[in-house]
Amino acid sequence: MKNIVLKEKLKKNELTIGSWITIGHPAIPEILATAGFDWLTIDIEHNLIDSSMIRTLIGTIQAENIAALVRVSKNDDVIIKHAMDAGADGIIVPMVNSKADAIKAVEFVKYPPIGKRGVGLSRAQKYGTAFDEYKDWLANFAVVIAQIEHIDAINNIEEIIKTPGIDGVIVGPYDLSASLGFPGDYNRAEVMSAIQFMEAACAKNNFPMGYHVVPPKIELVNEKIAEGYKFIAFSTDFLFLGETARLLMNVGK
Repeated sequence: MKNIVLKEKLKKNELTIGSWITIGHPAIPEILATAGFDWLTIDIEHNLIDSSMIRTLIGTIQAENIAALVRVSKNDDVIIKHAMDAGADGIIVPMVNSKADAIKAVEFVKYPPIGKRGVGLSRAQKYGTAFDEYKDWLANFAVVIAQIEHIDAINNIEEIIKTPGIDGVIVGPYDLSASLGFPGDYNRAEVMSAIQFMEAACAKNNFPMGYHVVPPKIELVNEKIAEGYKFIAFSTDFLFLGETARLLMNVGK
């Protein structure tokens, strides 16, 4: 059964917390699933996870009754189609900087007449045995998240969040800071001012806004919740692993 819970929570602007998968092994989502995440995102923009492993990871995540998202490598019809045909519950699209970018992302996910996605039979459609069921789910419950990671996106935020089919936005703090000339310095005044501009637009429109809290520190997640963020990516698989190991190895030193 395809996930419908995440879409419903986004519609109601309710809190969900997920994490980022960068290691291409099914044990990773099985382990993370024990933590109680609402969704897990397979990152194929910055990591070498091949198509067969994407399909395996999606199936593993969904077997744990968690929504399986894919952060695609670019806003491209073929890349998005492959992720959705593999059975993803939705996608996170990088560098959505304008209304035109947002429209493209939605069109690449949805079948006509809503969108322009090519129709095929694969895992998502249960290899041809459940096409009508999938078509209905796709129209009503597929999730499209626009990644806000450039100053152009901030300047066009009202148009992006008002694009039909965009279910939420998520700040990519590293790339946003880089677009302002301060890569990685996302606590700089200029970066924080840009983010506050986005926050105000989302609050005014009661629109779900997200943030990728990269350090594995729960106090930072709680800060974002207090600031009104509802779609929160909490760290990454390798940071959870590495930070815990380093912390424990420092005990007694």
